[in-house]
Amino acid sequence: MIRIGIDVGGTNTDAAMITPDGVLASCKIYTTGDIMSGVRTALSRLLEISGQPASAVSAVMIGTTHFTNAVVQRRDLAPTAAIRLGLPASACLPPMTDWPTDLRDAIAGRGYMIAGGNEFDGREIAPLDETALRGIAAQLRAQGVGSVAVSSIFSPVNAEMEHRAEAILNAEMPGVHVTKSHEIGRIGLLERENASILNACLRDLSRTVITAFRDALAQSGIQGAMYLTQNDGTLMDAGFAERFPVMTFASGPTNSMRGAAFLSGVADAIVVDVGGTTSDAGLLRGGLPRQAGIAVEVGGVRTNFRMPDVFSVGLGGGSIIRQAEGGITVGPDSVGYRLADEGMVFGGATLTTTDIMVAAGGASLGDRSRVADLPPALVRDARRAITALLEQCVERARISADMLPVLVVGGGSILVDHETLAGLPVMKPAHFAVANAVGAAIAQVSGETDRVYSLATVSRDAAMADARKGAMDMAIAAGAAPDGLEVIDIEEIPLAYLPGNATRIRIKVIGDLHV
Repeated sequence: MIRIGIDVGGTNTDAAMITPDGVLASCKIYTTGDIMSGVRTALSRLLEISGQPASAVSAVMIGTTHFTNAVVQRRDLAPTAAIRLGLPASACLPPMTDWPTDLRDAIAGRGYMIAGGNEFDGREIAPLDETALRGIAAQLRAQGVGSVAVSSIFSPVNAEMEHRAEAILNAEMPGVHVTKSHEIGRIGLLERENASILNACLRDLSRTVITAFRDALAQSGIQGAMYLTQNDGTLMDAGFAERFPVMTFASGPTNSMRGAAFLSGVADAIVVDVGGTTSDAGLLRGGLPRQAGIAVEVGGVRTNFRMPDVFSVGLGGGSIIRQAEGGITVGPDSVGYRLADEGMVFGGATLTTTDIMVAAGGASLGDRSRVADLPPALVRDARRAITALLEQCVERARISADMLPVLVVGGGSILVDHETLAGLPVMKPAHFAVANAVGAAIAQVSGETDRVYSLATVSRDAAMADARKGAMDMAIAAGAAPDGLEVIDIEEIPLAYLPGNATRIRIKVIGDLHV
């Protein structure tokens, strides 16, 4: 089976073709302003380099920051309403209470609370107020709102009310996009609700982006299946991604870490991914990124996504170098994909980290004569500043005294020409520049459930079996082959503050693509 992995970054679009024997071909081009033409160019170049016909490609895996950037930059977001099913409980904190004002304004955020919801063991708090819901639907229809997030208290335990609310909204508002919170997040209500609202406001954009990706593949003659990478390093098919665009958040660093493990054959390491704008460092354990243990904020909004524990600094191949009274500053601003036009070695007038490395002899690209007159002291001090930022990355990702190798990957890794960083040995595996695309190409498919069970009414074995089935159903819905699914993580936490011997069970499964 031939797979193509593509990672669309802020500076470069990387592509790699993978066979069961390893990396067959790879390429790197500058990301284009419209994103999609760059994807088409990368696919065409990859097919040309490899000599493979487009018909031989069975699947294409794409990692993109498109949706994250839309939230961070407050652009291309649809007007969205949040409806919480939970009264008389949960009235003290309405939806979007802790959101940044500019983001709430960007989605014309509307929050509603009506009766409904369940206890942790599935019992009703109150019946769903269908009359109130229909009244809200009439208001939203009149206002032209086409995206709605529905969140019910403890819906991961009992999702019946969210399903009923969706049916009513679809009947009252034909064509509406409804995001149900139990399909998005974990147990915590506010974080799960926030994630659902973010997903809802991205639904129009996701349809546009996924369609454009499909068109790019079709124009390249590729008829294989298309998948997008999600934030835990696994895949979801294009239809699933269109419904759940928030699942792509933070997929870039995860792809790089998985790709670094695959290319180096090292399962335990610190990975530093140096791009054009930022450097991301994280810890690999058993070939998988270490997951963050705390809630993660996206665009200023607290969520409970499965996110890798990654530390980022504004250092990349396009970072701008400045001289100030206090010394040399590196970034955090970058010329990004304009490096080929604005970098000094390429004929531009902006001094970047790439220019410094070429002047120092640590890299060979562009026209070195254009930086030959840089003062030696400037080059020396800039390199020291670059090294200090890299070592800061490594130290933040390191959680023990173990002498783990530092795997350096990414297109901006020309900034690293050291044998050690923070006292740890440095390795650059083959194809290190496109590790993110390789990570996308080798990814598997996962599913996860997170539920609270009352072991006073159901046996532990039955609860485990139910959670396992839910995780497997999620994985199959995302594109996994039913055969060969494997449980890779089980978390069982007794909740002493709840009655009925309550226990929270989280199970994650992973499997190969169904191609």
